[in-house]
Amino acid sequence: MKSKQHLIKLNIQNLTSLWKEASIYNNSFVENNLFKYAAIENRNWPNRLWFSNTPEQDTLLLAKDKVFSKFPDLIIPYWDIPEHDLTPLFKQNGFVTLFEQIGMSLKTNSLFEEKKEVSITRVSTKSDSILWSTLFKLSFGYEIHPNILTNTHRKINFYIAYHKGKSIGTAITYQTNTVTGIHGVGIIPNGRRKGIANELMKILINISIRKKSKYITLQASDMGKGLYIKLGFEEQFLIKNYALQQRR
Repeated sequence: MKSKQHLIKLNIQNLTSLWKEASIYNNSFVENNLFKYAAIENRNWPNRLWFSNTPEQDTLLLAKDKVFSKFPDLIIPYWDIPEHDLTPLFKQNGFVTLFEQIGMSLKTNSLFEEKKEVSITRVSTKSDSILWSTLFKLSFGYEIHPNILTNTHRKINFYIAYHKGKSIGTAITYQTNTVTGIHGVGIIPNGRRKGIANELMKILINISIRKKSKYITLQASDMGKGLYIKLGFEEQFLIKNYALQQRR
């Protein structure tokens, strides 16, 4: 069994590799010794900037000057370590906490039994991309543009979820080495509270097991973590997501 710190590292590697993969197709990924960022103009996602090490005042000011001056809507995710709570540093530089997530992981074991009412198909066409993007926006309130799917679906797995034959939700899986990250699991409003998300997760976990992944990682909201705990995921770390005050 890998240590908690190593699993946290695997989780973060998967997440940041996904952002890179989603933006590199049009040269929208940039990195230096201090930070990396994925910024696609006129898009809501991935559009993240993350630091190579614990940022200090000078590093944050450099990011503001060189990157946020051009992309003011970028989000900074910071994997919060208790002894390095950077909220005061971000606050004094004009950032606010936009939302928080909980990093979780699961060691793969036996397959789940799947119910036939829920099924998935992988996005492979332009029309699939448009449908997926529409469902995602209905589920989360913001858009992942169809062009991103069209250009990256061979390396990133985008899934449309169906319930009794009707399209009802979305999911993303992305594999790095022996880890599968599950992302973007959303169900449109009129499909919620029917157990569909639970069944969708079982399908995604089973796919990951069949692809020989040893661990599955994800990032959950506080409201949604209960679903994942019931499936065997363990809470491991907190991600605080910061944005410039002006975006509000």
